Amino acid sequence: MTRVWLRWTGNRGVGTAGYTSYARDHEIAAEGKPVIAGSSDPRFRGDATRWNPEELLLGAISACHQLWYLHLCADAGIVVTDYHDEADAVLTLDKDGNGQVSEATLRPHVTIAAGGDAALAEALHAEAQRRCFIARSVAFPVRHAAVIAVAAVCSG
Repeated sequence: MTRVWLRWTGNRGVGTAGYTSYARDHEIAAEGKPVIAGSSDPRFRGDATRWNPEELLLGAISACHQLWYLHLCADAGIVVTDYHDEADAVLTLDKDGNGQVSEATLRPHVTIAAGGDAALAEALHAEAQRRCFIARSVAFPVRHAAVIAVAAVCSG
């Protein structure tokens, strides 16, 4: 079981007396971990300096993919020396202003050690996608467009 606590911190003294009377600020916490300062996206009156739910969801997908990918590479004998992702998600709003994440794309940039199998390193992204708990749990497509670089052999 996974457990988190959420506490709304945006009461400006009048609660939700009106749509503009309260802040969207909140805190997310879990046992023994730092608190995450959250809000809504600025388009919905949120604080841009705090994490919004869409960013947290995309971050969870990206992190889950990365963790599975590193595991699979280790099992396959591929030495990953650097990994970073530039993920994005599309938030679609209907005519009533209701929204949903309609797709996400992960863009991992991976460096593997010299002599590594770049084709296998690329192929393992599909397996990581299949195994990622978070991607398997969402109702929208999660795509990946990986870039694999093989480190140069150092002579000397």
